Amino acid sequence: MPHGGRRSGDDVGGVSRIWKLLLDDVYAFLRGGGAAQQGQNVMLYRDDVPNVEVGVQVAGPFRPAGRVTPSSLPTGQVATTVHRGPYDGLEAAHRAVLAWCAAHRHPLSGTRWEIYGDWRENPEELETQVSYLLR
Repeated sequence: MPHGGRRSGDDVGGVSRIWKLLLDDVYAFLRGGGAAQQGQNVMLYRDDVPNVEVGVQVAGPFRPAGRVTPSSLPTGQVATTVHRGPYDGLEAAHRAVLAWCAAHRHPLSGTRWEIYGDWRENPEELETQVSYLLR
């Protein structure tokens, strides 16, 4: 699914600190009519540098504007899980996918992403899909 995103070359800790600022740019673009939202917030890690995109799933292609560029999630086989609960538990979901891939000898491409479900006031009701692209 296509998404509009902002790229960041910051380390993962840096991205987590500026996640909202990056998303604010994308949502301002959407409110301005640049594209139609059709989905959830996405954080796409292109590699382990990390080259990261923070974005929002959209209905289709669009022209880049300012710092918001069109992108899409990779295609291919993935290993995935759904984390239910507070975001501070996401690391356990990542570890579970990595352990499963290792146990089943599925090599990883280095690309991974998180798709954040609808916001809930109760953190126990949050859902985040964690996916790793296989080689």
